[in-house]
Amino acid sequence: MTTEEPTSAAPADVGVAATAAYRRTARIDELRATEYRHLDRDGQVYLDYAGAGVAARAQVTAHHDRLLTGLYSNPHSENPTSEAAGSLIDSARRTVLDFFHADPGEYAVIFTPNASGACRLVAESYAFGPTSPLVLTWDNHNSVNGIREYARAAHAPVRYVPVSGPQLRVAESDVTAALTAGRSRPTSGSGLFAYPAQSNFTGVQHPLGWVELARQHGYDVLLDAAAFAPTNRLDLSAVRPDFVCLSWYKLFGYPTGVGALLARRDALARLRRPWFAGGTIRAVSIQGDWHQPMRDETGFEDGTLNFLSIPDVEFGLRWLDAIGLDLIHTRVGLLTGWLLEQLTALRHRNGRPLVRVYGPPTGDARGGTVALNFLHPDGSLVDERLVAVESSAAGFALRTGCFCNPGSAEAAFGIDPGLLRRAILTHAETIDQHLATLRLPTGGAVRISFGLASTAADAQRFLSFAESTYLDRSGGADIRLAPRIRC
Repeated sequence: MTTEEPTSAAPADVGVAATAAYRRTARIDELRATEYRHLDRDGQVYLDYAGAGVAARAQVTAHHDRLLTGLYSNPHSENPTSEAAGSLIDSARRTVLDFFHADPGEYAVIFTPNASGACRLVAESYAFGPTSPLVLTWDNHNSVNGIREYARAAHAPVRYVPVSGPQLRVAESDVTAALTAGRSRPTSGSGLFAYPAQSNFTGVQHPLGWVELARQHGYDVLLDAAAFAPTNRLDLSAVRPDFVCLSWYKLFGYPTGVGALLARRDALARLRRPWFAGGTIRAVSIQGDWHQPMRDETGFEDGTLNFLSIPDVEFGLRWLDAIGLDLIHTRVGLLTGWLLEQLTALRHRNGRPLVRVYGPPTGDARGGTVALNFLHPDGSLVDERLVAVESSAAGFALRTGCFCNPGSAEAAFGIDPGLLRRAILTHAETIDQHLATLRLPTGGAVRISFGLASTAADAQRFLSFAESTYLDRSGGADIRLAPRIRC
């Protein structure tokens, strides 16, 4: 299907669009028809905001105009074009701190390629050791899970806090038990606790109060805010983690290739980098075999920064502020709650449910990410790889797989831990063979996610697709699809 005009506006008497609360977020529908009208070309429906936000026309125009009306060069020089670039980078740092209500005397902004790069900066530089453990939740993204390799290399204990129950939440008592295990009394900065403010898989929002809980037990805290920050306010004057990891394209779509580590300056001073690069040192000698690192945030920014794109971060944050993060939060919450209510009410003719939702089944205490599997009338799972093919053919941009969150996925599917320890995927093994070994009917789930420019029409079209495609559809013959699982 192709369309000449935007189709985002849902009929006023349909679903969530009929509510007074939704009408109070009409500003987003206006933006959809102007700044985001490219979302409605070719009849597609974008439902992957957890994967990436969408750029507004104004953001692209601002980048274009800036490059054609000014001249900018490597900020590591001292000349007018270099100083112009450096000035814009400094302005972007200040805007980041303002957006998160972070005191510049307490927090520094380090620009990175993405949130993964921010996690690695902390992982490779943290003083892990036998008395300085790493504590993680099962519900971490792989970019945070990877920190454990640095901890293990330093012979540090690594402890995971499980998710539990049908909502796949983490019990605070389990967090406390993991933080207190093996230590008699807390010592400041003697361990790292890493967890996501919002699950990349289920949308569960974990308590920000755990930051202070962990700090009381002597831990530094790395808060993964990549999935949380696009639709929720993170106030660093009230919640004070030591490290915050972000990818800017998750917040506003553009630019890609730029993320950030927000770090408390006292915690940053305790990090020791295992190497140095251009731009990170004050002086170095080859024959003398010594170097002196920069002691501020620039000591963590390897090589030449993406100086042509970092100013777009400032524009993007001001763009979000102008729309209103609270307004975006409200719109996303309304769409998520409505779709969950509708999906979980769908039943096959025999009375069995059409979907199995992983995580909270309502819009409460969660973000705009919904993970699910479709079910056949006999209760068996529809292969998520089949859903990927059929939803793509219908024009939907969504995600399938394990979404780089193996801990929550393993808990959701109830995989035997013993099998997981023994069943290591080999290069010679097909995905179907591996799934058979794990006794799994499918390799993952279906994830849809709402964001800044989402509308009622997007939610309604997905609901219609689900009903028309999978309701009362019996499982067919054994379907073999191209193996495709990415974690």
